[in-house]
Amino acid sequence: MAVAITDAGEAVGQVRSGDTVMVGGFGLVGAPLTLIEALVASDAARELTVISNNLGEPGKGLGALLLAGGVRRAIGSYFTSNPDVVAAHGRGELEVELLPQGTLSEAIRSGGAGLGGFYTPTGVGTQLAEGREERELGGVRYLFCAALRADVALVRARAADELGNLVYDKTARNFNPDMATAGATVIAEVDEIVAVGEIAPDEVATPHLFVDYLVRAEVTL
Repeated sequence: MAVAITDAGEAVGQVRSGDTVMVGGFGLVGAPLTLIEALVASDAARELTVISNNLGEPGKGLGALLLAGGVRRAIGSYFTSNPDVVAAHGRGELEVELLPQGTLSEAIRSGGAGLGGFYTPTGVGTQLAEGREERELGGVRYLFCAALRADVALVRARAADELGNLVYDKTARNFNPDMATAGATVIAEVDEIVAVGEIAPDEVATPHLFVDYLVRAEVTL
Protein backbone atom coordinates (compact mmCIF):
# COMPACT_ATOMS: atom_id res chain seq x y z
CA MET A 1 0.00 0.00 0.00
CA ALA A 2 1.30 3.47 -0.88
CA VAL A 3 2.03 5.80 2.01
CA ALA A 4 -0.75 8.31 2.73
CA ILE A 5 0.21 11.95 3.26
CA THR A 6 -2.38 13.46 5.57
CA ASP A 7 -2.96 15.70 8.60
CA ALA A 8 -2.41 14.70 12.21
CA GLY A 9 -6.08 14.47 13.15
CA GLU A 10 -6.90 12.06 10.35
CA ALA A 11 -3.77 9.99 10.95
CA VAL A 12 -4.37 9.42 14.67
CA GLY A 13 -7.88 8.31 13.79
CA GLN A 14 -6.15 4.94 13.38
CA VAL A 15 -5.83 4.81 17.19
CA ARG A 16 -8.74 3.20 19.00
CA SER A 17 -9.64 3.07 22.68
CA GLY A 18 -7.65 0.35 24.42
CA ASP A 19 -4.91 0.21 21.77
CA THR A 20 -1.23 -0.27 22.48
CA VAL A 21 0.69 2.70 21.05
CA MET A 22 4.46 3.07 20.73
CA VAL A 23 5.70 6.66 20.84
CA GLY A 24 9.24 7.63 19.93
CA GLY A 25 11.31 10.16 21.82
CA PHE A 26 13.70 10.58 24.70
CA GLY A 27 12.07 13.14 26.93
CA LEU A 28 10.68 15.51 24.31
CA VAL A 29 13.61 15.05 21.92
CA GLY A 30 12.55 13.05 18.91
CA ALA A 31 8.96 12.87 20.12
CA PRO A 32 6.14 13.27 17.56
CA LEU A 33 4.61 16.28 19.33
CA THR A 34 2.13 17.13 16.55
CA LEU A 35 0.73 13.60 16.63
CA ILE A 36 0.60 13.57 20.42
CA GLU A 37 -1.32 16.86 20.40
CA ALA A 38 -3.81 15.28 17.98
CA LEU A 39 -4.16 12.29 20.32
CA VAL A 40 -4.98 14.62 23.19
CA ALA A 41 -7.79 16.13 21.10
CA SER A 42 -9.15 12.75 20.02
CA ASP A 43 -12.09 11.32 21.96
CA ALA A 44 -11.21 7.83 20.69
CA ALA A 45 -7.65 7.79 22.05
CA ARG A 46 -8.41 6.68 25.58
CA GLU A 47 -7.50 3.74 27.84
CA LEU A 48 -4.23 3.44 25.93
CA THR A 49 -1.20 1.36 26.76
CA VAL A 50 1.73 3.60 25.84
CA ILE A 51 5.17 2.16 25.19
CA SER A 52 7.72 4.96 25.38
CA ASN A 53 10.94 5.71 27.22
CA ASN A 54 9.00 8.10 29.47
CA LEU A 55 5.74 10.05 29.55
CA GLY A 56 6.97 13.47 28.50
CA GLU A 57 7.15 16.34 30.95
CA PRO A 58 4.42 17.99 33.06
CA GLY A 59 1.75 19.09 30.60
CA LYS A 60 4.03 18.53 27.60
CA GLY A 61 4.16 15.73 25.06
CA LEU A 62 2.83 12.50 26.51
CA GLY A 63 2.48 14.37 29.81
CA ALA A 64 -0.45 16.24 28.23
CA LEU A 65 -2.03 12.97 27.09
CA LEU A 66 -1.74 11.63 30.63
CA LEU A 67 -3.49 14.68 32.07
CA ALA A 68 -6.23 14.32 29.45
CA GLY A 69 -6.93 10.81 30.73
CA GLY A 70 -5.66 9.04 27.64
CA VAL A 71 -3.13 6.69 29.26
CA ARG A 72 -4.18 3.65 31.29
CA ARG A 73 -0.85 1.80 31.29
CA ALA A 74 2.71 2.86 30.57
CA ILE A 75 5.68 0.66 29.67
CA GLY A 76 9.02 2.42 29.76
CA SER A 77 12.25 3.18 31.57
CA TYR A 78 12.23 6.64 33.10
CA PHE A 79 9.03 8.06 34.51
CA THR A 80 10.20 10.12 37.50
CA SER A 81 11.09 13.15 35.36
CA ASN A 82 7.34 13.82 35.22
CA PRO A 83 5.83 14.22 38.71
CA ASP A 84 2.34 13.80 37.23
CA VAL A 85 3.18 10.20 36.35
CA VAL A 86 4.28 9.46 39.91
CA ALA A 87 1.11 11.06 41.30
CA ALA A 88 -1.22 9.21 38.90
CA HIS A 89 0.43 5.90 39.73
CA GLY A 90 0.16 6.63 43.44
CA ARG A 91 -3.57 7.30 43.06
CA GLY A 92 -4.03 4.00 41.26
CA GLU A 93 -5.02 5.75 38.01
CA LEU A 94 -2.00 4.57 36.02
CA GLU A 95 -0.40 1.15 35.69
CA VAL A 96 3.36 1.27 35.17
CA GLU A 97 5.71 -1.44 33.92
CA LEU A 98 9.35 -0.47 34.39
CA LEU A 99 12.00 -1.94 32.08
CA PRO A 100 15.71 -1.13 32.05
CA GLN A 101 16.39 1.07 29.04
CA GLY A 102 18.47 -1.48 27.14
CA THR A 103 15.86 -4.15 27.83
CA LEU A 104 13.12 -1.85 26.56
CA SER A 105 15.04 -1.12 23.37
CA GLU A 106 15.76 -4.80 22.73
CA ALA A 107 12.14 -5.78 23.44
CA ILE A 108 10.98 -3.31 20.78
CA ARG A 109 13.64 -4.49 18.32
CA SER A 110 12.64 -8.11 18.97
CA GLY A 111 9.01 -7.27 18.31
CA GLY A 112 9.94 -5.73 14.98
CA ALA A 113 12.10 -8.74 14.10
CA GLY A 114 9.27 -11.18 14.72
CA LEU A 115 10.87 -12.76 17.79
CA GLY A 116 8.94 -13.92 20.84
CA GLY A 117 11.41 -12.43 23.31
CA PHE A 118 14.92 -12.87 24.70
CA TYR A 119 16.90 -13.62 27.86
CA THR A 120 18.88 -10.91 29.63
CA PRO A 121 20.94 -10.85 32.84
CA THR A 122 19.81 -7.29 33.56
CA GLY A 123 17.46 -7.17 36.53
CA VAL A 124 18.32 -10.58 38.00
CA GLY A 125 18.06 -10.46 41.78
CA THR A 126 16.04 -7.22 41.82
CA GLN A 127 12.35 -6.41 42.19
CA LEU A 128 12.15 -6.28 38.39
CA ALA A 129 12.63 -10.08 38.40
CA GLU A 130 9.43 -10.74 40.34
CA GLY A 131 7.02 -12.91 38.35
CA ARG A 132 9.45 -13.29 35.44
CA GLU A 133 10.77 -16.57 34.05
CA GLU A 134 14.38 -17.16 35.04
CA ARG A 135 16.91 -19.57 33.53
CA GLU A 136 20.55 -20.40 34.04
CA LEU A 137 22.57 -20.60 30.83
CA GLY A 138 26.30 -21.26 30.90
CA GLY A 139 26.37 -20.61 34.63
CA VAL A 140 24.73 -17.19 34.27
CA ARG A 141 21.20 -16.36 35.45
CA TYR A 142 18.91 -14.69 32.94
CA LEU A 143 15.42 -13.23 32.93
CA PHE A 144 13.04 -13.72 30.03
CA CYS A 145 11.63 -10.55 28.49
CA ALA A 146 8.78 -10.82 26.00
CA ALA A 147 9.00 -8.85 22.77
CA LEU A 148 6.95 -5.67 22.49
CA ARG A 149 4.64 -4.81 19.60
CA ALA A 150 1.99 -2.15 19.12
CA ASP A 151 -1.24 -1.56 17.28
CA VAL A 152 0.09 1.85 16.22
CA ALA A 153 3.57 3.37 16.31
CA LEU A 154 4.04 7.15 16.26
CA VAL A 155 7.54 8.14 15.18
CA ARG A 156 9.36 11.42 14.50
CA ALA A 157 11.81 11.85 11.63
CA ARG A 158 13.57 14.82 10.07
CA ALA A 159 12.46 14.13 6.50
CA ALA A 160 10.69 11.66 4.28
CA ASP A 161 10.41 11.25 0.55
CA GLU A 162 7.04 10.79 -1.09
CA LEU A 163 7.36 7.00 -0.79
CA GLY A 164 7.81 7.25 2.99
CA ASN A 165 11.55 6.55 3.36
CA LEU A 166 12.68 8.24 6.59
CA VAL A 167 15.85 9.95 7.79
CA TYR A 168 16.41 11.16 11.34
CA ASP A 169 18.26 14.02 12.99
CA LYS A 170 21.13 13.09 15.33
CA THR A 171 19.93 11.93 18.77
CA ALA A 172 16.29 12.52 17.79
CA ARG A 173 16.66 9.14 16.12
CA ASN A 174 16.60 7.34 19.53
CA PHE A 175 13.77 4.75 19.71
CA ASN A 176 12.06 5.81 16.50
CA PRO A 177 13.54 3.38 13.91
CA ASP A 178 12.95 0.31 16.08
CA MET A 179 9.39 1.39 16.85
CA ALA A 180 8.73 1.82 13.14
CA THR A 181 9.35 -1.92 12.71
CA ALA A 182 7.17 -3.00 15.65
CA GLY A 183 3.87 -1.24 14.95
CA ALA A 184 1.06 -2.79 12.91
CA THR A 185 0.33 0.74 11.66
CA VAL A 186 3.12 3.34 11.54
CA ILE A 187 2.52 7.09 11.43
CA ALA A 188 5.58 9.27 10.85
CA GLU A 189 5.74 12.95 11.69
CA VAL A 190 8.36 14.78 9.60
CA ASP A 191 9.68 18.28 9.06
CA GLU A 192 9.63 18.00 5.28
CA ILE A 193 8.53 15.69 2.49
CA VAL A 194 10.80 15.67 -0.54
CA ALA A 195 10.66 14.13 -4.00
CA VAL A 196 11.74 10.54 -4.53
CA GLY A 197 15.48 10.51 -5.20
CA GLU A 198 16.34 13.49 -3.00
CA ILE A 199 17.27 11.21 -0.10
CA ALA A 200 20.35 9.10 -0.76
CA PRO A 201 19.65 5.38 -0.27
CA ASP A 202 22.41 4.98 2.31
CA GLU A 203 20.87 7.76 4.44
CA VAL A 204 17.54 5.95 4.83
CA ALA A 205 17.12 4.58 8.35
CA THR A 206 13.49 3.44 8.01
CA PRO A 207 12.50 2.04 4.59
CA HIS A 208 9.12 3.07 3.22
CA LEU A 209 7.66 -0.42 3.50
CA PHE A 210 7.30 0.15 7.27
CA VAL A 211 5.48 3.49 6.97
CA ASP A 212 1.72 3.89 6.43
CA TYR A 213 1.08 7.61 7.02
CA LEU A 214 3.12 10.81 6.77
CA VAL A 215 2.23 13.98 8.66
CA ARG A 216 4.07 17.29 8.51
CA ALA A 217 5.24 18.57 11.90
CA GLU A 218 3.49 21.66 13.25
CA VAL A 219 4.47 21.50 16.93
CA THR A 220 8.15 21.86 17.88
CA LEU A 221 10.15 22.10 21.09
